[in-house]
Amino acid sequence: MRFLLALAILFYITPESAQADSGDGPVAIAIHGGAGTIRRENLTDEREQAIRAALEHSLRQGHARLEAGEPALEAVIAAIMVLEDAPEFNAGRGAVLTAQGRVELDASLMTGRDLEAGAVASVRGLRHPILAAHAVMRHSPHVMLVGEGAETFARAQQLEFMDEDWFITDFRAEQLKQIQAREAAETAVLQHDRDAWYSTVGAVALDRHGDIAAGTSTGGMSNKRWGRVGDSPIIGAGTWADNRSCAVSATGHGEYFIRHAVAHEICARMRLAGQSLEKSANDVVKGLLVEIGADGGVIAIDAEGNTAMPFNTEGMYRGTIDRDGNVSVMIYGDE
Repeated sequence: MRFLLALAILFYITPESAQADSGDGPVAIAIHGGAGTIRRENLTDEREQAIRAALEHSLRQGHARLEAGEPALEAVIAAIMVLEDAPEFNAGRGAVLTAQGRVELDASLMTGRDLEAGAVASVRGLRHPILAAHAVMRHSPHVMLVGEGAETFARAQQLEFMDEDWFITDFRAEQLKQIQAREAAETAVLQHDRDAWYSTVGAVALDRHGDIAAGTSTGGMSNKRWGRVGDSPIIGAGTWADNRSCAVSATGHGEYFIRHAVAHEICARMRLAGQSLEKSANDVVKGLLVEIGADGGVIAIDAEGNTAMPFNTEGMYRGTIDRDGNVSVMIYGDE
């Protein structure tokens, strides 16, 4: 019996797992601010600088939590909160508008150690939907709350609400006006603008204990109606994390990402088919999604701190601080 116990200990406590359990393993983080038709000629120098600055600030806020020994989940939340407050992105302040000119927000979180998850959808007025997703994870028996029920729960958790005007930017108001003008001219019920960018935001991180986490936050699709909810708050579609494989946050045409459980699919190929993170993410984003006509991208990280950020559009707002502390912020496809 003692011999069998010794074998079990040797099998489970590898040098890598011992390092992770000791809390002195490597840390890494990756973020995204959306993918789509992002060209240099479409961004003024001022706007590009603002986007890059927000991405770097988000990275550094999340990375600081990891360096301090905090869990990956806290780093993901910290990074996303920065982007929810940055009006350049489609999450929180600066989110796209519904057909009625309102702001409806979605967010989700998942931890890789225990597969705990929380999400909210179609919420109004919440400054940081990612905090509401966290509250659902920690303080409710549920995984997802929506609409008025989610808002009531968030108020009970004393989360911050803002007047709706605070969220609406001139850029988003003009965007909605143009989409609806094209829609009226084309007598279409709902046009999907393939020249738009899916400026959902998200983060994935690895902490010193070897745990990974993922989170995603968005305003959804511009001119959406009828209570539309995309992939971002749906666990397995827009967000997934599992220490045995990877953590993923997705951005793209949500209907396709839901149908193909994109975030989970990438991790499942690693765990069940033995693929590397890079191959799995690329096969799904540049293979499967292209075959079905879906635009978008993902950020992903594994328990070793490897990252992948494939996209099948012209650009994706993205950045990493890798396990060696190197900082990268990118926008275009050739970076």
